[in-house]
Amino acid sequence: MIETRAVTKRYGRTVAVDSVDLDVEEGDRYGFLGPNGSGKTTLVRMLLGLVYATSGEITVLGKPVPKRVAEILPEVGALVEGPAAYRHLSGRRNLALLDAAGRGGSVRTRRTRVGEALEQVGLGGVDRRPVKAYSLGMRQRLGIAAALLRKPRLLILDEPTNGLDPQGIKEIRELLIALNEGGTTVFLSSHLLAEVEQLCTRIGVVDRGRLVLEDRVDDMRAPTGRVLVDTPDAAHAVSLLDGQLEHRDGERLVIRHPDAAGLNAWLVGSGIRVSSISAERRSLEQIVLSVTGTGSDRHDGSPS
Repeated sequence: MIETRAVTKRYGRTVAVDSVDLDVEEGDRYGFLGPNGSGKTTLVRMLLGLVYATSGEITVLGKPVPKRVAEILPEVGALVEGPAAYRHLSGRRNLALLDAAGRGGSVRTRRTRVGEALEQVGLGGVDRRPVKAYSLGMRQRLGIAAALLRKPRLLILDEPTNGLDPQGIKEIRELLIALNEGGTTVFLSSHLLAEVEQLCTRIGVVDRGRLVLEDRVDDMRAPTGRVLVDTPDAAHAVSLLDGQLEHRDGERLVIRHPDAAGLNAWLVGSGIRVSSISAERRSLEQIVLSVTGTGSDRHDGSPS
């Protein structure tokens, strides 16, 4: 669905995107991550033909960008750098104008498409208030509704949950999963790692313009070979572990072992009471921080 090869974007002496090879497969829910200033939005804009690459190749839906971007856009829904709208018009009127410009058709079918898009993002009951009176979260929902008008094969979103409260974030997550299950490939940039961890099936991480990691989320979060055990018999358990213990914090033990179920059976069989046990997995936050450091927008003298 999206493929880039050695894509680079320079602004004078500044390299915003540095030789990025990106692969987004059909059916992905792909999270594009990185610190502020790492080149995420620049690359997203290049995918849509809004910014031209200095060098390299970009293919979207099997066609080169920007050369054939006009053929691609009818099948792509996008929200980049916040929703655009006529602030003096209502959200419904904004979507109607956008739909008319992009698809035409009768007023009745246009009204139906607009209504369906608003319902999908939780704005079905929106009144005639102008967009300038909307909250940030409502404007963000409206931008996503605009991206859905074309029933796209590919959805490209830049920080889609910006300004939403936790319930709103959950609703948009569920919407994107449902769209994906219906056949839409989702590509989104975000800085909300916990949300991406719940939503995305694959991720790519950029740091200072370079792609430093691309993999399936499940593969990255595979068990580490350690097991977390909570037991009121911690001291007794430690005496039996024969060097397998890596760390103890009160009743919490971190034990080197490949199989949580097998370890649990052995502990219980040895007379150890186990309150809880689970295989240790790295969080997405830990994974991203391990390849990006502290972030590229710090200017406080802290070590990078």
